[in-house]
Amino acid sequence: MNNKEFPEQEGEFFPEEGVDTVPEEFPQPDHELLSDPVIGEEITADEHAMAWHGMTHPAEAEEEFDMDLLADPAFDEEVEIPEEPEIVAEDYLPLEEYEEPPVDEAFAGGEEFEEIFNAPVEEEPQPIHERPARKGRPRRRKGEILFGLPQFVVTVVWLAIILVTGVTLGRMLWVSAADVLAFGREDKQVTVTIYEADTIDDIANKLQTSGLIKYPGLFKLYASFAVDEGDIDPGIWDLNTRYDYHALVNMMSASSTRKIVEALLIPEGFTCRQIFALLEEHKVCTAVDIANYAANGELKEYWFLENLARGDMYCLEGFLFPDTYDFYENSSPKEVLEKMLDNFDHRFTEEMKQQLNLLNGNVTGNTFDIRDVIIVASMIEKETSSNDESPKIASVIYNRLFNWGSTPAYLNIDASIVYAQGGDGSHIDTGLDSPYNTYTHIGLTPGPISNPGLASIKAALNPATTDYYYYVLNPATGSHQFSTTLEEHEQWRAKFAAAEAAE
Repeated sequence: MNNKEFPEQEGEFFPEEGVDTVPEEFPQPDHELLSDPVIGEEITADEHAMAWHGMTHPAEAEEEFDMDLLADPAFDEEVEIPEEPEIVAEDYLPLEEYEEPPVDEAFAGGEEFEEIFNAPVEEEPQPIHERPARKGRPRRRKGEILFGLPQFVVTVVWLAIILVTGVTLGRMLWVSAADVLAFGREDKQVTVTIYEADTIDDIANKLQTSGLIKYPGLFKLYASFAVDEGDIDPGIWDLNTRYDYHALVNMMSASSTRKIVEALLIPEGFTCRQIFALLEEHKVCTAVDIANYAANGELKEYWFLENLARGDMYCLEGFLFPDTYDFYENSSPKEVLEKMLDNFDHRFTEEMKQQLNLLNGNVTGNTFDIRDVIIVASMIEKETSSNDESPKIASVIYNRLFNWGSTPAYLNIDASIVYAQGGDGSHIDTGLDSPYNTYTHIGLTPGPISNPGLASIKAALNPATTDYYYYVLNPATGSHQFSTTLEEHEQWRAKFAAAEAAE
């Protein structure tokens, strides 16, 4: 082979020009093997050529390669190559600001530097391939579903849970529906009293106690969605155990059951306590609610209440005019009270106001106001036996207050003690510690002791002119015997007592 047929190259293994021999250390190829192949003959690797070029025989390569690596799933996994961080211009200093780092002159250029710089780097051997550890939960065995249980058992458990839950929910829905719709209830009338201060919790508990509902919590839930503010009104309600929730709410609304209580008589001489109880008895309003409103509720402005101190539940005593009224059932306390106060304002005419001025000029010495007159009228109302003797009773009271002497006398009105005893007239405790005890306190009581009628008010404004200071009840006639002196008074008392004892 002529070396001149190849391009000129310089190197360690190529001879100089004109030399066509190959160094003896390289084996010479067998030129006979380079003959043309026979058609149809199997082509095999040229071992001499492979040895000449330093190649490995395919059979030996297969023995050196670990074929098990191909079976490893991790072999095909892609190797994640970390992304190089993006380099921005701000990461570099401008060229004009760059400075060469200082070099230690003692170290630079010395033998120690060359040894360190030229020292070979020992690289740690890297494993060819390591199988990655498996992650996650272990594989379930065939037929296992939950907690290692067989699929059939898990299915049965789930079906049982679904069945029990369905039955429980169904029963709860049926029981709830039965209470809401009042299924299977007996026909029974029940009266429930709802007060102004009652909350929805109080109302639900009262309905349960009365047998109208079974589940207060369910009623409260219904009320939170179906009841607007004010739909359930205070009052005394006649209900039925067969009413469903909807009917109960409707029947406890004043707007849907405005029944009229016609011709309700408020007797003359009734106290506020008695009037409030009577109104509750006829379902006009509750005694508690109207008493609380009388103490602190907002009322219209009335001239006769101008200097009245509010705060006591019976502070309107004397001004709830006794008469015959038409009320609605379950009316508001404000409506009821103002109706009676309006009547008092109407009945106390301008002529009566003029008579009050005359009374102050002729009898009291300009010391009485309208409330003082009503206090006297309330005593007359409770002490008199008929309207005919009312002016005489008034004269005794005024004589004791203003004509007794230098100081007023004790009025000795038994009815004031009965009032202080809460209406209990079975006995008269003349030693009772109360400002309403006219046996121990001089002058008028702190307030009226009843709600007087028109005749008693007129008698208080226009008393009879007498010199009477005493009176005593004649049991035989039901009227009073009047006296000027204590001696005469005691004689009449003894006579009436003996007559009663003889019977």
